This record gives sequence, structure tokens and C-alpha cells, in this order.
Amino acid sequence: MREFLEDVESGDPGDPVARARAAQRAPLPKRFYKDVSVGEGEGGYTILLDGRPVRTPARGLLKAPTRALAEAMAAEWAAQQTEIDPFTMPLTRLVNVALDRVAPEAQAVADEVVNYAGTDMLFYRADGPQKLLDRQAKHWDTVLDWMKATHGARFYLAEGITHVAQPEESLAKVRARVPADALRLAAVHSMTTLTGSALLALAVAEGALSADAAWTAAHVDEDFNREQWGEDELATARRAARRTEMDAAAQVLALVG
Repeated sequence: MREFLEDVESGDPGDPVARARAAQRAPLPKRFYKDVSVGEGEGGYTILLDGRPVRTPARGLLKAPTRALAEAMAAEWAAQQTEIDPFTMPLTRLVNVALDRVAPEAQAVADEVVNYAGTDMLFYRADGPQKLLDRQAKHWDTVLDWMKATHGARFYLAEGITHVAQPEESLAKVRARVPADALRLAAVHSMTTLTGSALLALAVAEGALSADAAWTAAHVDEDFNREQWGEDELATARRAARRTEMDAAAQVLALVG
């Protein structure tokens, strides 16, 4: 079970091809437990399978700081049928990543979020057509206005893909907003990589934007192109898988309080 989870988490959960390859490395483990419950102990809440605590791939306890998050993960374990499929357990996967990978390297993970902010998607506008420009402004400017009004962070915009350096003081204000605790940091990092925007992720984390609105904002260009050229089946499947991860990150933020 542990080795299977390690294989799965090494791939891109939003890429159906990567998921298929990861799943082929080892057969899905059989469900071996009957009862799923939540236990309370020092340092938080654990998931119990027939009374025994679940452990992460790194062999630490799978635990949550709130009962609400633990119960949501427990529901994922209870929903498994004859086999255990980690791809249907996005909350458990994200918490595993937070405990095993993010917590030991929190500074590096936070640095990566800030690096995204330095070249945030919201700064780079198309050179046309006007319909696309209007959509970008509608969905992106509200986030930039929020950063300016709430946190005093101002950013420069550019046309096309020509790099524009952002004010160091603004990036410092972004850094100050990046969560320090591993679970919230993992959720923000996940949202950042899924959307291509640290500012969208932070807006969701601080309640300034819903996950739905952030997802729509992140796909303004893609949706415009789909309207012009039609949908690609693989791209649609990839997007659906990534949306599942986005929703899990938003749920973690909501359930950790």
C-alpha cells in the first residue's frame, strides 16, 4: 500500500496519461478493512481503519488539525469499494503531501509560490482580440485590485510574453501572505501550480475569491480558444482531473479553519 501511494504521488494527478502509467506500476490494493472512524489524540485527529491509524507513505501518522478535515478524509476511505484507488481520494493525497513533503521543506515551497507571483499569469495580457482582452480584465483585474487595496501590493502589466520585473516590495507583501502551516501551504501551492497564479491561490485562501471564480479566471485564455477551435478530448479529461485537485485544495483550506 505504501509503495503504491509513493508511485502514484510521484506522477501528475492532473495528467490522465501519467495517472494511467502510475496505476500500471502496481495493482490496486484490495480493501482490507471494514470500519472507518476518526480518532482524537495528541496533535490532532487520525483516520482509523478497524481501529488502527492510517500512516502516510513516509510512515508518519495521517492526521488533521480539525475533526472536520479528518472526517472528510475518513469518508474517502469509507467510499472505497473492493479496491483502494488513491486517485479517488484527493484530500488524503493532499494531506499526505503536506505532511511528508511540504512540512520538511516549507521554506522552499513558500519560495516557489513567491516565484510564481514574480511571473504571475495575471500580469500578462494578450495583444488581441478585444473580446479576449475584456475577459482578462474582467476576471483578473479584480484580483489585482484586491491585492492593491488590501495588501498595498502593486504590479506591472505586460502585453504578450515579454518579461516584466515586479516591484520587490510587492513580492515581499506576497511572501507575507503565504501560509506558514504545512496544510494551508500545500493547498496554496497546489492551487498555484494548477492555475498558474499565486495571486489567485492567495485570493482563495483569504476568502477574497471563490474556488469557482479562481478556476474560471485561470482558464480565460483556454476557454476563449475552445470557443474558437473546439474541445480536445485529452485536454478536457486533464482539466477535469485538475479541477478535482483544485476542489480538494479549496476544501482543505475551508476545513482547517
